[in-house]
Amino acid sequence: MDCLVIGAGPAGLTAAIYLARFRRRVLVIDGGASRASWIPVSHNMPGFPEGVGGPGLLARMRTQALQYGAEIRPGEVERLQALPEGGFIASANGQDIRAERVLLATGGLDVEPELPGVRDAVRRGLVRYCPICDAFEIIGQNVALIASGKCRVREALLLRAYTARLSVITLGHELHMPDEERAQLHEAGVRILEEPVAGLTVEGDRIGAWHMQGGGKHTFDTVYTALGVRVRSGLATALGAEADEDGALIVRDHQKTSVPGLYAAGDVVRGLSQVSVAIGQAAVAATAINASLPFPRPPG
Repeated sequence: MDCLVIGAGPAGLTAAIYLARFRRRVLVIDGGASRASWIPVSHNMPGFPEGVGGPGLLARMRTQALQYGAEIRPGEVERLQALPEGGFIASANGQDIRAERVLLATGGLDVEPELPGVRDAVRRGLVRYCPICDAFEIIGQNVALIASGKCRVREALLLRAYTARLSVITLGHELHMPDEERAQLHEAGVRILEEPVAGLTVEGDRIGAWHMQGGGKHTFDTVYTALGVRVRSGLATALGAEADEDGALIVRDHQKTSVPGLYAAGDVVRGLSQVSVAIGQAAVAATAINASLPFPRPPG
């Protein structure tokens, strides 16, 4: 293969479209775990004024990549080896795949709150992960933000710009927050509920009530969770690729990692986690990958 793309989210599929149209031999290994598949509907994607669901967007991109000759296989890449003479060997589904270049588009996995039926709640839009994507839709609502450990104060303040009714819920876990940050939230009118949650009531298409362990009850229109992301960068870091403290890959110009021939795009890269950003990064990476290889012979 000219290029092996690992991951079939927006970044991986964009790279496949570009590389196939560059007339490159490109293979995509799809683990089926793209964060985009969890998006019930996004109004943040340019060109979709009525909104677009993550599964529908991925299906359209997959169809487009296949249309131009990209190959997409289900499976997981268990190991990636850099060859001394250049290029890589990837082990996937019991087979070894030789590729001159590799684009890592494995993304990340949101840390789920300890709540029953949370995956179904996310797919139904009852629990949300990305205020950058959809906080506009909850203007003026009564909103809860699940957070523990190192609370993302900036995320809470971002939500506070859309509603005056915002609560941070810790689910009974410890909240590691300096006094000045806690005071900052207090001054912004954000209340902090550190009592454990005993359960919740779902009413139709919304979470009706949160029942606290002490017997109290709270109601919210929308719930966000900010418990962090587990970045799936292990294939790259095992080769010595540079990453930050959270495991997100640090890339140079043209989405190059610190490992020659290894590129990365999307949520696996340090930066803003957005579908549009992933698409742009993948376009840059694919164009650079194409230019780094001998150009194919013209047809005929």
